[in-house]
Amino acid sequence: MARKIGRFEAANYGTLFLDEIGDIPLELQTKLLRVLQEREFERLGGVQTLRVNVRLVAPTNRDLAALVSEERFRSDLYYRFTVFPILVPPSRDRFEDIPLLVMHLVRTFSKQMGKQIDRVPADVMEALVSHCWPGNIRELQNFIERSVILTSGDVLRPALAGLKRTTEAEALGAVTLEDAERNHIRKTLEHTRWVVGGPHGAAVRLGIKRTTLYFRMQKLGISRFNKDPFPVRQSCYDAGASIF
Repeated sequence: MARKIGRFEAANYGTLFLDEIGDIPLELQTKLLRVLQEREFERLGGVQTLRVNVRLVAPTNRDLAALVSEERFRSDLYYRFTVFPILVPPSRDRFEDIPLLVMHLVRTFSKQMGKQIDRVPADVMEALVSHCWPGNIRELQNFIERSVILTSGDVLRPALAGLKRTTEAEALGAVTLEDAERNHIRKTLEHTRWVVGGPHGAAVRLGIKRTTLYFRMQKLGISRFNKDPFPVRQSCYDAGASIF
């Protein structure tokens, strides 16, 4: 008896955040394509066509191009999403951001729990920076929250043994093909001092075109200016994210 306004109608002349687009079923992709392409839709059970003007932000940690090749994601919808792609590197490729994130999370959770924690020991910070964080930012957030709960003074005292057990468990797992490619490209670039083109550049050593190497570097989140301050163990892997 009551009319419920859908997400697109509610976001008219605004922004809609559509999370994990790589998991949308095929039957829903067709309907979504029409909204993005024609900017119009019909309410469920309605007969009137409505027009909307919505900015769509759609993150995913899936490889949409691979899903297209596997016919699990529509190619026409993929190209509608990739109007302005932004690659967000995983935590292991942004180790310089870990201290800032740690201090922010410590202050946030301390305030929520009524505690006054304002210091993180150097050895603790070093352990947090050197960890590969396969669960990305969510794993770091959960670990800091648990550490704040266990801390009674003004100095953060996390249970670092939990990180060691996680790292040991990861060492038993398999390395993905994407991780192996990332490590191989990174090592080749380091050998050439990050020279991509030219007769002695990384592209020649890898046997690919310079433009192809640039594309792979962007896709894998490899950059000279965000190199890891600690060696990347081959057992460390987590998924990055793309925002369209």
